[in-house]
Amino acid sequence: MLRENVTDLLAFIAVAREGSFTRASAKLGVTQSALSHTLRALEARMGVRLLSRTTRSVAPTAAGERLLKTVAPRFEEIESELAAIVETRDKPAGTIRITATDYAADTVLLPRLSKVLPDYPDLKVELVVDYGLTDIVADRFDIGVRWGDQVAKDTIAVRVGPDARLAVVGSPAYLERHPAPKQPKDLIEHNCINLRLPTRGGLYAWELRKGKRQMQVRVDGQLTFNGTYQMLNAALGGMGLAFIPEELARPHVEAGRLRWVLEDWYPTFPGLHIFYASRREYSKALSVVVEALRDGA
Repeated sequence: MLRENVTDLLAFIAVAREGSFTRASAKLGVTQSALSHTLRALEARMGVRLLSRTTRSVAPTAAGERLLKTVAPRFEEIESELAAIVETRDKPAGTIRITATDYAADTVLLPRLSKVLPDYPDLKVELVVDYGLTDIVADRFDIGVRWGDQVAKDTIAVRVGPDARLAVVGSPAYLERHPAPKQPKDLIEHNCINLRLPTRGGLYAWELRKGKRQMQVRVDGQLTFNGTYQMLNAALGGMGLAFIPEELARPHVEAGRLRWVLEDWYPTFPGLHIFYASRREYSKALSVVVEALRDGA
């Protein structure tokens, strides 16, 4: 393979994955014009079109898709081997990428990582807050954090938190204006604060459970967020009912800022788990982070 193909193939992989010359050029630290010239030169040498370009998007052609699937994993293997060699040093080094919800980040990740990161100055953690059910392999994350029933298949999963309940809460001011619902069906008459799930492309249906009875209620309201803490703050502001982790709401209920609603219908979910790809060897950096997150579970 021609030596210049290596750099050009890395540029192609970046554009194909990002679906944008703008984002890929920012990621690679080159200009868009230089990146475009590189891709055209690669296509000319190969004698085949790799990218389909429109004014709004960039996507791999059939040939480009084949190249992406076959070549990209090879470069990832090389990167892993280079990282493994760096890991032969006494202390773990490198960047561990984690995808998690904001609730998991604040209640589990940050408190536990804060205890170990000062001991490993060459270890970095990149935390991406995301409510989508991210494919950690495809999106090149080292670790995902989700409720136990959302853990990706074919991964190694480690529980990092106890089972948790979700609770319906509202502020005293809101409940003075709107009598508290007595049954789940009454929620449709209320201003409820919605959560949008990017992976499913829709609003989260509130999953309520009382004994063996289960109900999914599609609520409506004026506000929709993609994060738990925004829902909490809206509820505290008297803007509607929210469906959030019970432990997140508890301090506010005890302080009188929120009230429990439909207490008999709070569902329990498997606790938070971390999960990571099944690999034969793990870097020291990944091992340190996994052990830190496991500690205290």
